[in-house]
Parts: sequence; C-alpha cells; structure tokens
Amino acid sequence: MSGKELKIPFNAPLNEMDAENQTYGCRQNNPDICASNSIPGVCAFTSDDCICKKPSRSWKKQYEKLKG
Repeated sequence: MSGKELKIPFNAPLNEMDAENQTYGCRQNNPDICASNSIPGVCAFTSDDCICKKPSRSWKKQYEKLKG
C-alpha cells in the first residue's frame, strides 16, 4: 500500500481496525515530523499491518467523538 493511501484525515470515519490506542493508517496532520515516523512495528508506514501503534495524544478523545 502506498504512503498516500495510508495517510488518513484526522476527522475521517473510523476504520474497523481503529481503537483508542491505535489507528489504521496514519492520522497525523504532518507525518514527517511525527516522533514515531518510520519506527518499525510502531509506524503505520513501516508496519506490515498498516497500524499506527502510537497515535497522537489527542487521538483517544477524537476516537470517542467519532465512535459516537
């Protein structure tokens, strides 16, 4: 999957693989300055499952908002 396909808007509807502690793809506004960018097994861009295992601190609140 290309990097462009993995960049998911922060306000996009939830993916079935999203949880309050992980996101499918990258929901960072600017992934290039993310502290976890390109860390194997943590960053969506380098993980085989395309899961970001360390989303931003604001993700938990956004997850609850999107969950309804």
